[in-house]
Amino acid sequence: MNQTRLGYLYGVGAYLLWGFFPIYLKLLRPAGPIEILAHRIVWSVVFVALLLAALRNIGFLRALTRRPRTLAGIGVAAALIAVNWGTYIYGVNSDRVVETALGYFINPLVSVLLGVFVLRERLRSAQWAALGVGGLAVAVLTVDYGRLPYLALTLAFSFAGYGLVKKRLGLPAAEGLFVESAVLALPALAYLGWLSQQGESTFGHVSAGHTALLVLAGAATAIPLLLFAGAANRLPLSVLGMLQYLAPILQLGCGVLIFHEPMPPARLAGFALVWVALIVFTADALRNTRRTRAAARTRTPVTAATR
Repeated sequence: MNQTRLGYLYGVGAYLLWGFFPIYLKLLRPAGPIEILAHRIVWSVVFVALLLAALRNIGFLRALTRRPRTLAGIGVAAALIAVNWGTYIYGVNSDRVVETALGYFINPLVSVLLGVFVLRERLRSAQWAALGVGGLAVAVLTVDYGRLPYLALTLAFSFAGYGLVKKRLGLPAAEGLFVESAVLALPALAYLGWLSQQGESTFGHVSAGHTALLVLAGAATAIPLLLFAGAANRLPLSVLGMLQYLAPILQLGCGVLIFHEPMPPARLAGFALVWVALIVFTADALRNTRRTRAAARTRTPVTAATR
């Protein structure tokens, strides 16, 4: 199998797992959102540590201790992903899967916004248009909900911020996830210990299946990230950008078709505006990629002739 086809399989696999993740989280009831988050953190550390040990790749930790700025960045990334995970778990288990899907639909637009304000990037007119339509969509959804769609916005901003920090750190997926989870592991263990002391822990007290599902939260967290890393190493960014919409489409389907969450006309109009913004944004990105490649091809013969 060639590397491109393998990249597609990895990418589709990652986004399929993320897309159906709400079903898995629903199965973790009656555990509360914070308990689920704590187990997700602790078992992620265990799963990735075993994976790194199997690959004999634990030595990277020594190198990290000599890079204090990288460690500080990992701390920021850990805080952002904890907010993202916790918000998502709360959203799913409070029957707001549709709103969580919205967060991941608008995430690419928020990433562009962070590029403007944090990295001082200059946008093309189509990108500004996409941001404008996205802002209008949030306004329409605010009217529909009677409040800001704060769950969606928290998910979008926390994940976009996490992506920005990770881009600057440049750590491989498994190593990065291990250190980020390890930073959060002590408070997570402390919370689980306190919960057990209060007699409110569900771990080991509901059923063997429920306990196994909590333990498997680590693998359920790590495997899609590792598949995504494999896809990112083999596919162009434009292809990954198209694949990323698979997860929120499936999450939206779970919310409406499986969990029967309401989708009134005003909310549907808000989502439609988000999709228009994403179509404009994606079409512009693809057009710009083609122009860049065409320009590179025209420059290559000139360079060769001058040597």
